[in-house]
Amino acid sequence: MTLMDLRPETTQVPGTGPLVDIVIPVYNEASALADSVSTLREYLCNHFPFTWRITIADNASTDTTWVIASELALTLDGVRAIHLDKKGRGRALRTAWTDNDASIVAYMDVDLSTGLDALLPLIAPLVSGHSDVAIGSRLVPGSLVARGPRREFISRTYNAILRTVFGNGFKDAQCGFKAIRREVADRLLPLVRDNEWFFDTELLLLAERNGLRVHEVPVTWIDDPDSRVEVAKTARDDLKGVARLANDFVRGRGTTDLGPATRPGLSAGVGAISIVAGFRRVRNWVCRPAR
Repeated sequence: MTLMDLRPETTQVPGTGPLVDIVIPVYNEASALADSVSTLREYLCNHFPFTWRITIADNASTDTTWVIASELALTLDGVRAIHLDKKGRGRALRTAWTDNDASIVAYMDVDLSTGLDALLPLIAPLVSGHSDVAIGSRLVPGSLVARGPRREFISRTYNAILRTVFGNGFKDAQCGFKAIRREVADRLLPLVRDNEWFFDTELLLLAERNGLRVHEVPVTWIDDPDSRVEVAKTARDDLKGVARLANDFVRGRGTTDLGPATRPGLSAGVGAISIVAGFRRVRNWVCRPAR
């Protein structure tokens, strides 16, 4: 895999706290990238107290996304750009978060569907040590969501399946607005096998399995009608990922020595009986032929 990196990781805008690296994974987003980065950068300059950096992670775009990302990185302080020659949102995040000098690594979707006022509540629990992972949630009290009924139904159904199979504590696995303490990411990322859209869910479930706190922040969310997500294919791939991960957990896989990254949090054990029962129900669904 070829990786191009513009501007060193030390490119950052100083603040009064730890370095937070906010990754924007992109694929063929030439029309939205410059405006979104400018909007995010302006918000960070005016409202964000911590030291920050924006990393554009271009995963094999075929339009002019990389040209625009390169120009932004070379002309704007606090902006870095990396280019991968293989697709995969999870692959882009894994690459951007690995060998990173930030104390906290985060990501958000390029369409800025999540209101930026939620960024500080997302990061603060990680800075204070209250939590290990923080996620935006469209399914907790206080959230405001504008999206179509089909995507709302798919999201709620998927998250209900997760709770049935894994008994997880978090409610929204798929919101494109997450952050994690970097030393925790260093321990968990080698366990994550998915490089596509299931990456988020797998990371969160592995975090809970290893006894880490996942903090949910209510967000204002406005769905992007021009989203690149293929909903049907992504949903099916996610269900296959659920079945695989449930099987891994039943077999005792998915734990790691967190060392000094450990925080007291949720129980590290996941009940094998409930996983087996949930796995069997989901397996029958996933293995049905596509129509």
